[in-house]
Amino acid sequence: MRIAINGFGRIGRTFLRTILEDPAAIQTVEVVAINIGPAPRDSVAYAFKYDSVMGIFPAPVIVRDNELYIGDYVIPIIAEPNPEKIEWKNFGVEWVVEASGCFTQREDASKHIESGGAHAVLITAPAKDEDISLIPGVNDHQFDLKKHKIVSLGSCTTNALVPMLHVLHSTFAVEKGFMTTVHAYTTSQKLLDGMAKKVRRGRAAALNIVPTTTGATKVLGRVLPDLADRIGGMALRVPVANVSLVDLVVTTKQPLNVDRIHEAYKNAIANDMGGIIDLTMEPLVSSDFMGNNHSVVIDGLSTAVVQENTAKILGWYDNEWGYCQRLKDFFMHIVAFRK
Repeated sequence: MRIAINGFGRIGRTFLRTILEDPAAIQTVEVVAINIGPAPRDSVAYAFKYDSVMGIFPAPVIVRDNELYIGDYVIPIIAEPNPEKIEWKNFGVEWVVEASGCFTQREDASKHIESGGAHAVLITAPAKDEDISLIPGVNDHQFDLKKHKIVSLGSCTTNALVPMLHVLHSTFAVEKGFMTTVHAYTTSQKLLDGMAKKVRRGRAAALNIVPTTTGATKVLGRVLPDLADRIGGMALRVPVANVSLVDLVVTTKQPLNVDRIHEAYKNAIANDMGGIIDLTMEPLVSSDFMGNNHSVVIDGLSTAVVQENTAKILGWYDNEWGYCQRLKDFFMHIVAFRK
């Protein structure tokens, strides 16, 4: 499988790490080009090797003659902000991982195919007018390799929220609910107070809890149509660099209690959602989930129920590493399907 990465920010770099640190993936998925867009070429090697969250990459990393050398792995580098000008076909690209955050609408993402000659695009964010939105463990069985050419894998928060809800809804029939993502700050926020379109996001990220919006519930309706418009949501950006939390409250038709909720998640883990969901009964905090491969880990000690039909469930997720594992898995599954 020959893929290219368009955009080499937090997700682009972390996704590449998931490939290079997985012996099976590195034999299966070949990254044949990276478009860094307007990023300074001289900083690419440094930014990949030295990461304050992920740590130091354990191999020599240099840029030479428009190529990124990571140990023995060599990847051509492009620096083109306009996707219409990138000829992916020259690299034999099958899939473009659209990780720039700029081209999430169909008309923009499709330029990788129409102008660049790639076969398909995987968008690493909620998208608009995509062929399909997939949440691994929930609706990825609906993916059609021949039919779906512009695919969204949602967001890190969507990949935490939707599996949580899927298990609850299939077991207890969720009527309605509300989620709050207690989310690590991101590069879209400010180090010190500044101006922003969403004014509260302009406040110093490391000094404030910032109430803001989330797009996670919009994707929910496409993946779980039964719950469309029945789950509300918001975000609290908090002063941590990585690892986030879904705080979910639901009302159900079927009676439930803490033990039944945990049993439902254990059954899902033992069947088709192993590797997607995990459940912990340990008294853990956010930093304990750094580098966790799951989409979400249920905090069993925090599960609570009121009057048999209203429940509160907390789910931890590494909003960078865990999500990028799902991107990697997507391509691994395609290769396995071809065989």
